[in-house]
Amino acid sequence: MGAAVKLFLIAGEPSGDRLGAALMKGLKSLAPDVKFAGIGGPLMQAEGMTSLFPLDELSIMGIAEVLPRYFALKRRIAEAAAAALACAPAAMITIDSPDFSLRVAKIVKQARPTLRTIHYVAPSVWAWRPGRAAKMAKMIDHVMALLPFEPPYMIAAGMTCDFVGHPVVAEPVATRADGAAFRAIHGIAPDVPLIAVLPGSRKGEITRLAPRFGEVVRGVIAKHPTARILIQTLQSRSALIHDLTQDWPGSPVYLHSPSPTERAAAFTAADVALAASGTVSLELAAQSCPMVIAYDLNRLTYWLMRKMALIDTVTLVNLVTKTRTVPEFLGERCLADLITPAVIRLLENDSNQMDAMQRTMHLLGQGAEAPGLRAARSVLSVL
Repeated sequence: MGAAVKLFLIAGEPSGDRLGAALMKGLKSLAPDVKFAGIGGPLMQAEGMTSLFPLDELSIMGIAEVLPRYFALKRRIAEAAAAALACAPAAMITIDSPDFSLRVAKIVKQARPTLRTIHYVAPSVWAWRPGRAAKMAKMIDHVMALLPFEPPYMIAAGMTCDFVGHPVVAEPVATRADGAAFRAIHGIAPDVPLIAVLPGSRKGEITRLAPRFGEVVRGVIAKHPTARILIQTLQSRSALIHDLTQDWPGSPVYLHSPSPTERAAAFTAADVALAASGTVSLELAAQSCPMVIAYDLNRLTYWLMRKMALIDTVTLVNLVTKTRTVPEFLGERCLADLITPAVIRLLENDSNQMDAMQRTMHLLGQGAEAPGLRAARSVLSVL
């Protein structure tokens, strides 16, 4: 490409930071003179971006959670839009976090209609609020989708769209030997049941889920007294996690923001996982770790979402394979009494999840070009 291409990127939470960093890396390999500005976390900053403000301010979820922060977020939206316009980029790329990023895109598009706007991660209009695609088309020109069945929804709404693969397929896959080495390092014997407990990354979800997950852990260990617990979360949540899990049995091993290879080894070492709903279900599937998914939102948020839901499962392994192999306990069913037997069942029986997990990875692009590079090609094709 000729002159340096300037791009303005906005990521709103850690998962977006990972996508953004892989995209930036891909762009630098295809267009070495590319320049970046915008909002991102530590990974995007490591790829060469100075973030306008800390990503942490945007990592909130749900209607009831957003309300107390409404005016602060409104200020940040205005600030981000002003910075994007001042930067005069070749394109603005918003990454997930639609409640924040699409509001910025709307202001920017109204002020400069010819600016190319790209959104990375298609909204899950197949799950709820299908009208979002048409609304989004007013401020977004092009979408990069993570799931193979999403492009038709975006194209029907009037945007162009490429399936670029899911980032989970670019993560390292651990071997059995890696799993055994992980157990050895942490003093967990090969025959001891190991349960990975993943209560999420947002403060609100950890506070809600950890006490219930603790009850499940107690129930499982009452049945399997030698079992050990592995708790994984972000470094920034370590104090909160320690506080909420200090009385858990099973001599928990804590992993705070592990490297991708350590995380993969941990999931391979585990016999079963109890996880908050989210991308982590795909990371577990990539390492062939059987899982139980549990999640609860603020009552109002959950009630509204359930009223609008078009699907009966939120776990991507279930959705991508059109099966219901992974057990889920959502909302009022997110109860230790219901979850505990499901975890014990997985511990005691060979899981029927293996085939669904392998199929999921294949459909998400495993074995094809890395998603960050595919996304970079998609961006350049739009420019």
